[in-house]
Amino acid sequence: MKNSPEHLKGIFAVFLTALLWSSGGLFIKLISLSPMQISFFRCLIAATVFILIFRKRVLRLNPLALLNSINYAIVLILFVYATKTTTAANAIFLQSTAPIYVLIFEPILTKTKYEKINIITIAVCFFGMILFFVGELSPGDINGNIAALLAGLAFAAFFLGMKKNEGKFGEASIFYGNILVSLFCIPFILELQTLNTNDLAMVSFLGVFQIAVPYALFSYGIQRIKAVEASIISMFEPVLNPIWVFLGYGEIPKLNAIIGGIIIITAITVKTILSTMRYKKSL
Repeated sequence: MKNSPEHLKGIFAVFLTALLWSSGGLFIKLISLSPMQISFFRCLIAATVFILIFRKRVLRLNPLALLNSINYAIVLILFVYATKTTTAANAIFLQSTAPIYVLIFEPILTKTKYEKINIITIAVCFFGMILFFVGELSPGDINGNIAALLAGLAFAAFFLGMKKNEGKFGEASIFYGNILVSLFCIPFILELQTLNTNDLAMVSFLGVFQIAVPYALFSYGIQRIKAVEASIISMFEPVLNPIWVFLGYGEIPKLNAIIGGIIIITAITVKTILSTMRYKKSL
């Protein structure tokens, strides 16, 4: 029931999830390790915590769960790489385009017609995405922006795969995704000479509080609130991420990136609300 203690707990859990997710940009920027080295420690620690939280549930596996874990692993690696090579704002806003790819590909997979509202949303978001590639860009910005876009595409594939698969395989997809990243990044760890205490503390925070614990919180919260509420509350992540990076790292996003990000987040949020309202009217 709305505004019941359980509903309020769900809202708080999802908001705390978004808050913890948003910390990724700042810590990735502050850590002196390479993107692949960060990914190794971050995901190995996350996988360890995950198996402690969910135990045998993470070991369930079917072919689709394995495919989902591969897509999730791609998201994890590309996001770290993008955050290290372009601005945190660019990385998180462009990865947040994942719902747009879902709108594009879901009708193809389900053999349904494109809805007018979805076509408008896609067009508006593509305009916002273009703004990230205008003006003076360094090679790092371009590579990072492309990596972030690909992360969004992989995240959309992960989302569609998770939606199609049985719910009992959700934890396994996340767990094995982290394991795959750790295995892939082993060669880069061999290049590591030393690991200072600050870097170890920060990658530990990322593994525990930016991946593992937030998933548990989100799973708890989504059972107590509506999906549309969770979607909108989750939008705090891309909003807060560049703010923390600005406060803790001094990185200032370019104006066109801020405008593009606002356009993308607004379009997705409005589309989500309108679709929910229309669904209620059809009941």
